[in-house]
Amino acid sequence: MNAPASKRIAAAVLQRYGETITVPDDLRGGDALAVMNERSVCRRYRPEPLSSELFRVLCATALASPTKSDAQQASIVRVTQPGDRAAIHAMLPDSPWIAGAPEFLVFCGDGSRFRRLFERRGRAFTNEHLDAFFNATVDGAIVLSTFVQAAGLAGLGTCPISELRNHAQAVSQLLGLPDWVVPIAGLTLGWPEAMEPFSPRFALTATVHEGRYDATRMDEELDAYDERRIRDRPYRRQRQVERFGSAERYGWTEDKARQYSDPQRADFGAFVRGKRFRLD
Repeated sequence: MNAPASKRIAAAVLQRYGETITVPDDLRGGDALAVMNERSVCRRYRPEPLSSELFRVLCATALASPTKSDAQQASIVRVTQPGDRAAIHAMLPDSPWIAGAPEFLVFCGDGSRFRRLFERRGRAFTNEHLDAFFNATVDGAIVLSTFVQAAGLAGLGTCPISELRNHAQAVSQLLGLPDWVVPIAGLTLGWPEAMEPFSPRFALTATVHEGRYDATRMDEELDAYDERRIRDRPYRRQRQVERFGSAERYGWTEDKARQYSDPQRADFGAFVRGKRFRLD
């Protein structure tokens, strides 16, 4: 951590993307950008609690993030009841860090306040369609991302848990989420005992497009990305070996092809409609 920020950023980019970039030595905000580029998930936490003051600072920072048309359609639920935490952990037994983290939060897309506004004004809400759901969930996702970055800058570790949506109805009932409030992801939070290694990402040449979208870049990247994943962050186990066999070289493309070979969250649309969002 004693290296100049520019060196730290360049090293992190090389490790994560497999690309060499030039980072100005006088980059404004370099130290913060270095922390953001060095980010990884945390699944092992020290037992020390967070202060309420620090938690409020993180919430204030996250909720200061951009929001569609100033509609502010995001909410954070701090799961404080041990029984509620235990119930969520029981739903997600493959994520034991839910039980071990000092804090567990649930980030939500929240369209309820907007409907309440129209109710108070005695007016009909005329925008019940897919874009209304999209706006609320994007607001919530932006707040989640900002919270993760703020926590990292404060020296804390986090691990987002999108698997929470596998049990969206049960989580909603447990936490008392009203109509038009949808859980997006859980988040463990605390002082890190150890951080996970970097997760490599697609090369910037495949995800940053100049002028027009170029799909051929991804075709060129996939094989190279698989090789980097196998070299730098190999998977600990192969999915569904009994169905697909054991692959000699098991990279990202094979892992995701196996993961999404079965339907996942096919009932989520029905849950969202049950929350009175329309998806047409």
